Formats: sequence, C-alpha cells, structure tokens
Amino acid sequence: MQTITLRINENSKMGKVILDLIKITAADKKGVEVVRTFNAETIKAIEDVEAGRTEKITLDEFRKLLYD
Repeated sequence: MQTITLRINENSKMGKVILDLIKITAADKKGVEVVRTFNAETIKAIEDVEAGRTEKITLDEFRKLLYD
C-alpha cells in the first residue's frame, strides 16, 4: 500500500470533483482509506503542551498579544 499526500483546493471545480471521488471510493471500501494527520507545526504544539513547555494566559492577555 502506498500513502500519498495531496493538497486540494476545495474551492475549485476540479478540487471538488477529486474530493467527491475520494469520498465515494473510501466510503465503498474499495482499497482507499482517508487518513487525516496533523501538520508538523500542530504536532509540535501538541508535544509542547504535553511536555509542559507552555504557559497559560488570560483571554485579555491573548487579545493584547494578538492586536498589539
């Protein structure tokens, strides 16, 4: 079995066709399985939280960081 990573523009006509084809094929169990994975940045963030390398901030502090 081979694993392929695709970037599909869900807003384009061809992207919609490809996504529908994949969903139909995977739903019929015809040798295709959709595997959702996190990107590298998300995986690192999860690992940081699990290892305690993060700090809690309040919503107001977050808004200040975001908008200043």
